[in-house]
Amino acid sequence: MRDSYPAGGFGGNSIDGIWQAVEELRSRFEKRGGTRAGKGEVRAAVLALLAERPMHGYQIIREIEERSGGSWKPSAGSVYPTLQLLADEGVISAEESNGRKIYSLTEAGREEAAGGHPGSPWSAAGPTTGAGVGSLPKAGIELAQAAAQVGRTGSPEQVQQAVAVLEEARRRIYSILAQG
Repeated sequence: MRDSYPAGGFGGNSIDGIWQAVEELRSRFEKRGGTRAGKGEVRAAVLALLAERPMHGYQIIREIEERSGGSWKPSAGSVYPTLQLLADEGVISAEESNGRKIYSLTEAGREEAAGGHPGSPWSAAGPTTGAGVGSLPKAGIELAQAAAQVGRTGSPEQVQQAVAVLEEARRRIYSILAQG
């Protein structure tokens, strides 16, 4: 982890280094922001949602994201091919409405959805409420932004205080892992 900080550290006049660290942190979290699910999980989620009510593809994507607390947002490139496959298998049907395809389960689809997975398919993607894994990236980015603000506008003494707080936070976070 030591090597992931800018060469000049967070102290002194290294404002560019602070911004570099913020951007690196943001990009690392954004890459991991969503959970990548397999085709079976997308299929199970689509069936579970359509068992509740007919929907179009974008609604399905939004519902999965919302129900997973933002930890899983399947791409259109995974949802629409799954919808097409389910339609080809006769598990769902598509009806045109206001220029959009509205998907609903067929009898075969209702049977498959009823015999589906225990629990919701999006719960495997992470917590759906509260301060869970999905909120960790946001908290990390907000912390990095606060540190960058101190680096831009704080006095040298304030910067040193912020560095001490960040070092203590890092130690405490690692101690959380050590407990388990």
